[in-house]
Amino acid sequence: MTETPPQSRPGVSLGRDHASLAEQVARELRQAILTRRRRPGDRLVEDRLSEEMGVSRVPIREALRVLAAEGLVEVQPRRGASVANVSPEVARDLVEVRATLEGLNARLAARHHQEAIVAELRRVLEAGNAAARSRSLDDLVRLNGEFHDKLAEAGRNSILWDIMRSLRERTGLVFAANTAGRAEQDWDEHSRILAAVIDGDEELASVLATRHVYRAAESAFAASAAPEEGGPAGAPDQAAAA
Repeated sequence: MTETPPQSRPGVSLGRDHASLAEQVARELRQAILTRRRRPGDRLVEDRLSEEMGVSRVPIREALRVLAAEGLVEVQPRRGASVANVSPEVARDLVEVRATLEGLNARLAARHHQEAIVAELRRVLEAGNAAARSRSLDDLVRLNGEFHDKLAEAGRNSILWDIMRSLRERTGLVFAANTAGRAEQDWDEHSRILAAVIDGDEELASVLATRHVYRAAESAFAASAAPEEGGPAGAPDQAAAA
């Protein structure tokens, strides 16, 4: 079988360097997992992925290692890799920790109030509201991650930023059960958090950020408990939030 030249495939625009290939393969697989195009328990077979994405098995294998470290993929002896399946108990533990840390980070962001990062957050907020109105799932997942990354950067605590980035990847599996129907509510909550940060109101920013995570979690748990409503889990109207 002749390998499809990576640069000729419209969906993956991959370069030739293995490290770059692995990063881009990981990015595409991460997006597929967080938008539930690949569902919990789905096997991730190296040969099949290699053929689908038009790259060799080496960057596929490296990308799977990255996603396993993030908690999005499970690798088991003799079974290979599959999309991770988070138990309800672990999901609630993840949400509890993330809600606490998001609250702390929002408090720090309000305290430091960096104009340059606030301007970037405004830009992401505007784009996120547009994506929510159009229900563009890929954009919603990407912009949601960007908003929380920028907010973490605004907190100016490198240790907290590092912990939260890893935690957001894992909780992404939990929030992937949310539907795009909650998208406008998510971005309205983002707007309120940012307003509190801009006002320098540490207490309000903390409360709103913590509440945002718990509300998104409640919606995700309800969607997971009743997948028949609005279509089966993994239907096209689903996207990760929070």
